[in-house]
Amino acid sequence: MADEALFQFLHSELIQYIYKSGANGETENGKNITKLEAMGFRVGQGLIERFTKETPRFKDELDVMKFICKDLWTCLFKKQIDNLRTNHQGIYVLQDNSFRLLSQLSAGKQYLEHAPKYLAFTCGLVRGGLSDLGLKSVVTAEVAGMPACKFQVMILKA
Repeated sequence: MADEALFQFLHSELIQYIYKSGANGETENGKNITKLEAMGFRVGQGLIERFTKETPRFKDELDVMKFICKDLWTCLFKKQIDNLRTNHQGIYVLQDNSFRLLSQLSAGKQYLEHAPKYLAFTCGLVRGGLSDLGLKSVVTAEVAGMPACKFQVMILKA
């Protein structure tokens, strides 16, 4: 329980640091989200290297996505992803009905505009993990109602 609180605090402080170090403005907001996503990318690569050291190779990209949804998500957020959907053409939707990094925000509609900065690091984390497993991807997130969110993963074909 303590490690979960530390991760949430570190994540929150990371966001505050990135946003306070830059100037205010719409273009700066995009740069800040890119910085958070890049940090998450590197962390995702490192975590996957560590977690898959003793794991046999995955058969296909669906097995990789299942690993992300079960093992990686459990390690980071102490629960599995609530729902994984795919169209079997390289697009996956990961749904978390109580995303821990959004649970600290109020459920009001006025806080939806702050959600992207709390999701950028995790998008990078997933993209970095997939990259380390040999899958280039684009990861986006959306929030319809707090604290539920959906991560859309589009696997790019080489």
